[in-house]
Amino acid sequence: MSEARVTRLLPLACLVAALVLFASELMTMFEFTPPGGEPLDAQSSGERHGNALFVIALFAIGALALAVFTGSKPAAVAVGAMGVIALLFFLLGDLPDAGQIGTLDDPRGSFFDAEAVPQEGFWLLMISSLALAVTGIALATLSPAQLAALGPSREESDRAPVGPPGSAKRESAADYQR
Repeated sequence: MSEARVTRLLPLACLVAALVLFASELMTMFEFTPPGGEPLDAQSSGERHGNALFVIALFAIGALALAVFTGSKPAAVAVGAMGVIALLFFLLGDLPDAGQIGTLDDPRGSFFDAEAVPQEGFWLLMISSLALAVTGIALATLSPAQLAALGPSREESDRAPVGPPGSAKRESAADYQR
């Protein structure tokens, strides 16, 4: 696969990573299970992070759109920064708690020792935050001209107006030279 083709896929990879990050916030992060028993309780990713990953994912998507449609280098750097922040949420907040055993408060007044067993939200957060960090940093290494080339075709801006100002009729530069 050529380097140009891989570069064209970079915004798509960033978008998919941000969407999966958003989805991971809707899933179960941990189930609390006593040794040899059934899960007693669960904690969603949204409860755990206060829905902060929604904001990070949406900001990354907005910065990605700005970077691709305008060729903005700072916006591309922001995509990478959002990936790094999401990865820090995972590494500092979630990873240390995986597999830990602690006391779980039960509404019946008794306490149980339970293990925090990682669930689908944990794994999706790990994959998506790492993917967004890597692809976002790769996007940030592109020049403004390379970023602008990733956007939609610029054919419409290459067309010269024909007729009086304000006229909707346009011809391409090639048609004009004939």
